Order: sequence, then C-alpha cells, then structure tokens
Amino acid sequence: MKKSSLWSLRLGFSGKQTSQIEKLGLEKFLKQSYNSKFDKTLPDFLQDQPKTTLELKQVREIIKNSNPETKKEIQKKENQATAEFKKWWIAKMRNDEFPLRENMVCFWHNHFVSTSQKVKINYWIYKHNMILRENAFGNFKELTKQILKSNAMVRYLDNGDNKKGKVNENLSRELLELFTIGIGNYTEEDIKNGAKALAGLNVGDEGAVYRKNIEDNSDKTYFGKTGNWKVDDLVDIIFEQKNIPYLITRKILKWFIYDNPPEDLVVYYGDYFRKQKFEIEPLLTKIFTEEFKKENSGNKIKNPLVYILQLCDELQIQNVNDAAIMAFIKQQGMDLYNQVNVKGWDGGNSWLTSQIYLQRNNTADLLCSGKSLNRRVLKTMVNGVEKEKSEYEKTPVKVVFDSDGNNKTIISELSDRLLFNVNESAQKDMENLLKYDFDPKDLHANFAVVRLFNYITKLPEYQLI
Repeated sequence: MKKSSLWSLRLGFSGKQTSQIEKLGLEKFLKQSYNSKFDKTLPDFLQDQPKTTLELKQVREIIKNSNPETKKEIQKKENQATAEFKKWWIAKMRNDEFPLRENMVCFWHNHFVSTSQKVKINYWIYKHNMILRENAFGNFKELTKQILKSNAMVRYLDNGDNKKGKVNENLSRELLELFTIGIGNYTEEDIKNGAKALAGLNVGDEGAVYRKNIEDNSDKTYFGKTGNWKVDDLVDIIFEQKNIPYLITRKILKWFIYDNPPEDLVVYYGDYFRKQKFEIEPLLTKIFTEEFKKENSGNKIKNPLVYILQLCDELQIQNVNDAAIMAFIKQQGMDLYNQVNVKGWDGGNSWLTSQIYLQRNNTADLLCSGKSLNRRVLKTMVNGVEKEKSEYEKTPVKVVFDSDGNNKTIISELSDRLLFNVNESAQKDMENLLKYDFDPKDLHANFAVVRLFNYITKLPEYQLI
C-alpha cells in the first residue's frame, strides 16, 4: 500500500487526502490540519432544544402535565434531534478538507465517553462535543479540566448524586482509571478523597458548578498532598504523577496505527509528551512523522467509519446520505454518542467479528452492484389494497484506474492503493478476474474493474491499514 494512501486512511476516513499528502508532504499536511477552521454556529436542530436548567425544568413540567400523545410527540422531536446530531457530525467527517480534526474529535469522544442515552440533553452532548473539537490539538490537562466541568460528563457519571456526606465515586474513579493515569497508579483512598473534592459539582447553565450547600470543604489527601482540593486541583495533582503520559499515548497509538502498540513506543512517546507539558499537537506530529518513516502497515483493523467512507470514496458514490452511513456504523457497533459503556469502543478485533465481516461483505456487494445504501419507499396496489415496500436506490459506481494500462498494471494499481500485502493466491485470483486480454478502453471495462474491486474488499488484508 502506498504510504500516502495508508496515511490518508489513518489520519482521515478515506483515501481522499492521498494526493494532498503527496503534494504537501506529511508535515505541511499536518500543519494545515491543525490550523483548519471549524464552524461554531449552533446547528438548527438544536435551536429549540432546552439549553439552560430553567428551560429543562420547563420541558419536564410540560411532559409531566401532558397527555400521552403530547409526551410521544416531545419524545419524537428529541429522537429526531439526536439523529440529526449524528448526521451533522458524519457530514463533517465526510466533507472536511482536512478531516484529522474530526478523527481526533472521534478519538476524544471515545476517551471521554458521555452518551446521549444516559445524558438525554442533546445540547449538553453538543457542548461536550464542541469542547473536544476546540481542544482536539490543544493541551491534554486543560481538556481534562474542561470535560470534567461539562454538564454532559457530570450527568453521565452521576456526579449530581455526589454530595457531602453521601459520596458517589463514579466520576472520581473514571477520572483516574480511564481518563488519565490508569489502573495500578492510584489507591482507593485517592478515589474516595477525589470524590469528596468533586462533591457538589452539579449541572449549571454554562457548565457544571459547585453547589455551596452540598460541596465538601474539608481537607482531603490526594496522592499524598493535603488541602481543600476542588476539580482543577485534582487534575493538577494527577498530572504531576510519574505515569500520567502513558495511558493516553497508548490509546493514541492504538487509535491511529497499532491495535497492539509496542510498550517501548508507549513509553518513548509518553516521555516526550511530558516534556512538551502535555501539548497534543507536538505529540501527534512526532508520532505521525516518525511512524510514517516505518513499514508498519497492516497493524490496525479499520473501524466502521473508515471502512464505509473508503468504500464510498473508491466507488465514487455521491448520493449516499448521512443517515445511511449512520445506520451502517451503528449496525457495526460504532453508534456515535452511544458507546456500550464508559470504556468506549474496544477497537481491534471487536471491529472484525464474523457477523461484522459478513455485514461488510454484504455492503460491498450491494454498493458494487450499483445499489445505494439509501432506501426509498414504493407504494403499490395489491388486490385493491395499497401497500408499501422499500428498496435500495440505484447509483452509478466507478473505480479509478489507468485506462492506458493492462490487466497486471491495473491489478498492481489497485493493490498499491488498497492492500498492505498481496499473496500469490490472491494475485492469481485477481488475474483470473481481470484476464490478460482485458481491454481497459472497452465500453464495459469499468464493470470488470468494479468486480475486481469487490473481490479485493473481501480479502482479510483489505480490512487492515
């Protein structure tokens, strides 16, 4: 696989950025990605959703005093907003010129998990998502502080139930176990005292705030330091600890390059991260530029987003709507804003169970046959009764190939673009599909190349980057 194709998939969600990486070089491409602009305008679908605690209270009163039909209508409106929210993000992933920011937002989204199913307030989830976007390449310590004070995180990890004298340890525990330092680097006393420091931190209009009547202002000992610590103090103390960089460098390496990152690389990049005072941009630059120089393709299974967006890109499908992409990745176990638990998506082998692999193959067959993921509803009359049935819309598909080549050069062209490795058996199969007498200028040449592409998508090597 060409390095530019490989890194376009790793840094984005498809091969769209291959030529930019080749033209600019990786470092300039990264710089432009870091400096890319993003829209901060509140999306239309959130305009009439509750935003402040007062508006939320008013909606709850309306629901409480409404008849079943009105309640159903309010719930339907919320569900529609949630679906629009997912499509809004998928559109960003598909259409941004430099999608590394959105890929990084997705990484943080799976690190600082907060689900819409638990939080229920779409505006809070949006604010959480925007914190990730604004700080995607910023400072890890600062990002951690902001996320802990987001309404979404406070609600998701039940810190509203954390009060002086009646402590809830959820947020305190996950702050250490999953968000920062990892298991084995703290004590149960640190969790308990951290929970006391977080007691009273509850949802507010612009983010979480301490409620004076339920916060704990006693001295707490946290990692050997004693004081009346609050949320920012906890983060400052955690980031003084020796092992703080390694959990996050391991997760970054896993998200972008290796399903099983070598431990020496975790430590190497982690030590550098500490020297950079937890600035994310220089860490990413170092990881990407140094790993770019290595032969390390085939070490990571594509997640569902990369799989489907690459498929649509390679087949040059223009009309797949974001709802269809949303449905596909949900089916594959990557439901945006709704991870199964606080640990997030496992990645790695969980992206390639036998069922998921079958779904991927069926989807490739569907798209290569000229059918879109979009469905349309048809009404027909059967014995005088109107019935509805849905069918996939048709869509033209075309694979880019050199029309001045021959069967072997075209096979090599697609292999270089799509596969990290080609064994002898696969090579023979491809030559049987695209025979030596193949005419690339023939009227039906594209049909034959699409059939070859469809074969390639079934190979285990195609699932890897």
